[in-house]
Amino acid sequence: MAPPTMDARGVVRLADKAAFLSDPAAYPGLGGEVKTIETHMSLVFLVGDRAFKLKKPVRFPYLDFSTLAARETYCRSELTLNRRLAPDVYLRVARLALTEEGALALDGEGEAVDWLVAMRRLPADRMLDALITTHGPETADVDRLAVALARFYDSAQRPLVSPDEYVRRLEAENSYNREILTRPRFGIDEARAQSLLDRMSQALSADRSLLEGRASGRLLVDGHGDLRPEHICFENGVIIYDRLEFSSVLRQVDPVDELAALATECARLSADWIGPRLLERITAALGWPVPGRLYPLHAARRALLRARLALSHLVDAEPRQPEQWAPLATRYLALAEQALDRISAG
Repeated sequence: MAPPTMDARGVVRLADKAAFLSDPAAYPGLGGEVKTIETHMSLVFLVGDRAFKLKKPVRFPYLDFSTLAARETYCRSELTLNRRLAPDVYLRVARLALTEEGALALDGEGEAVDWLVAMRRLPADRMLDALITTHGPETADVDRLAVALARFYDSAQRPLVSPDEYVRRLEAENSYNREILTRPRFGIDEARAQSLLDRMSQALSADRSLLEGRASGRLLVDGHGDLRPEHICFENGVIIYDRLEFSSVLRQVDPVDELAALATECARLSADWIGPRLLERITAALGWPVPGRLYPLHAARRALLRARLALSHLVDAEPRQPEQWAPLATRYLALAEQALDRISAG
C-alpha cells in the first residue's frame, strides 16, 4: 500500500486511514475480508471476530471529534461507559500509528495519528432490528430485555438537573427541530411538520408541571443516550451496546423517555407491540407509577427528533444515500402524529 498523504496541516487524511483499515493486511491473524460501515460520526471496520471503530474528525453542535486528543478521550470514554452493559464486547482502545518508515500500523510503534475502539464482533442476525425485519423477536427475548433495562435503570446514577433546565432542554430541542423540519428544500410536507411542531410546543407547555416533577423528583438517570434496536443484541442473554459517550447531557434522560425512543424505532419497523410490553414490564419491576401522558409525549418528541436528524444528513455537502432521508423523515412525522393524537385523545 502506498504511504499515506498529509493534508495542509500535516495530518494524515481520513481517506488514507480508511484505505489502510479496509485492507486485511492491517489485521494480521484476524481473517480475510474487511467490511466497512459508515455513519455520520464513525467508520466501523468488521474483520474476523473483531470490530474497530474510528471516529471521524467531525464537529457538530452536539459533539466535537475534530482533534486527535478529543478522539482519544472519547474512545476511552466509550470503552468505560459501555463496559457497564456490554462488559465482554468492548475490549480496548487501539492506537493507529505512523511508523518511522512512513507507513500506518495498528498498535504499531511511532507517532499516534488516531485511536480506535476495538470490540468483539456481534452476530448481525441477532440484533433486535434484524429480528424484527425477519421473523420477529420472541416475547421471551423482549422480557429478557426488560429485565436488563430495569436493572440498569435501578442502579444508574441520578444526575441533579433543575426542573427549569430540564424543560428548557426539551423546548430547545423542539426549536432545533423546527429550524430543520420547516426548510422547504428537503421535499417533505412543511405544513404538516409545522403543525406537528406547534402541537409539540403546546404539549410541552400543557405538561410542564409533569415534566418538572420528573426532574425535581430525581427520576432522571444517566442512561444509554441512544437506545435503538440496532444497539441491542440477543446473544447468550441480552447485550446493549453503543452507549452514547460524547455528551453526558444527552445521557441525562427520564427512563420513560428512553423507552419511548426505543418504542418509536420498533414501531417504525412495524413492531409496535414491543414498546408497550417493555414499559409494562419495567414499570412493574421498578414499582414506577403508570406514566400516562408522559409516554406518548416523549414518543412524539423522539419521532420529531429522528425526523430532524434524518433530514440533517441533507445539509452535508455530499450526503450519503440522499434519496432515503426525506421518506424516512416522513415516516417519523407520521409516528409523531400518532403519538400526539394519543395525547389529544387521552
